[in-house]
Amino acid sequence: MEFEIQRDALLRPLQAVIGVVERRQTLPILANVLIEKTADQLRVTATDLEVELQAEAALEGGQPGKITVPARKLMDIVRNLPDEAMVQLSQDQERVVVKAGRSRFTLATLPGDDFPTVDEVEASHRVSLPQAQLRALINHTHFAMALQDVRYYLNGLLLELEPQHLRAVATDGHRLALAELSPDLKLEEPTQVIVPRKGIQEMLRLLEDSDEPVEVVLGTGHIQVSLPDLRFTSKLIDGRFPDYQRVIPEEDGPYAQVDRETLRKALVRASILSNEKYRGVRFGFDKEQLKIQSNNPEQEEAQEEIPASYTGDPIEIGFNASYMLDALAAIDEETVRLYVRDANSSALVLGEQGRDMRYVVMPMRL
Repeated sequence: MEFEIQRDALLRPLQAVIGVVERRQTLPILANVLIEKTADQLRVTATDLEVELQAEAALEGGQPGKITVPARKLMDIVRNLPDEAMVQLSQDQERVVVKAGRSRFTLATLPGDDFPTVDEVEASHRVSLPQAQLRALINHTHFAMALQDVRYYLNGLLLELEPQHLRAVATDGHRLALAELSPDLKLEEPTQVIVPRKGIQEMLRLLEDSDEPVEVVLGTGHIQVSLPDLRFTSKLIDGRFPDYQRVIPEEDGPYAQVDRETLRKALVRASILSNEKYRGVRFGFDKEQLKIQSNNPEQEEAQEEIPASYTGDPIEIGFNASYMLDALAAIDEETVRLYVRDANSSALVLGEQGRDMRYVVMPMRL
């Protein structure tokens, strides 16, 4: 294998896939990227056996072939070359030689045939929608995913596809985030998949706020997302997601209406003196105000009072400040509503107008 390519044209695909390469690997070859040269194309692939990223660049000439090279070393070399440099890459038995001007680097390799790649995903469902829509859906929910929970199905994001709805749901058992869109997906039947945390993080990194389409393919055990010159594949979590509809409170009880930014800032200030481990704060709802209180083992206290319109009887409820702040940060509207029944029931947090984003926060005993 041998080819010559402009420095930026090689750096782009390397940067696109490098996020998948773990710094500590169970297999030495997972520290490498697979470089494949065809008659008119260069393809770079990285994987950690759970997630695979494949980036392509047009490249005429050269000699076809495939080889694996140390991912981070190659990227660091290319990144530190002059912007206008032309990079020559050639295979020399069990080594790869990288040349650019008067610079020369010799890297160890492993056989390209030994590189583990995902088989072509057989599509059971295929949809296309603007990148910005899918990115927003993930961005508004991913923070509620569990982290290394023994209930493995919570360590990911549920994507629910219906003919007229696309829904994302995440929960760690203490709070829940739901966002939905109403595109025309042209699906024959609804389906659910659970995408693992790393797959969601990579999708969030790759998707852009643009109207350019992204194709999503669901297969048995895999999800594949195709962008221009980039293909992302992730294993799915094999498990049954909880019945999330059952834990979302109805919008028919008492609620407080409050300015989102005013509440967010007051909550940030009050949380400074909350218990660092549990982050608990007390919400006191009254007819025309919301009182937020916190304290810690050092007997320090904070109290905030902000204007609010509350439709029920006075009540006090404890919440985890971080969970409530995450929900407020995900809502785009100026005014939010907090539906609260009693001190033992979860709160429903949503924008005044929109019902396409809903957040549930469980109460805390303080």
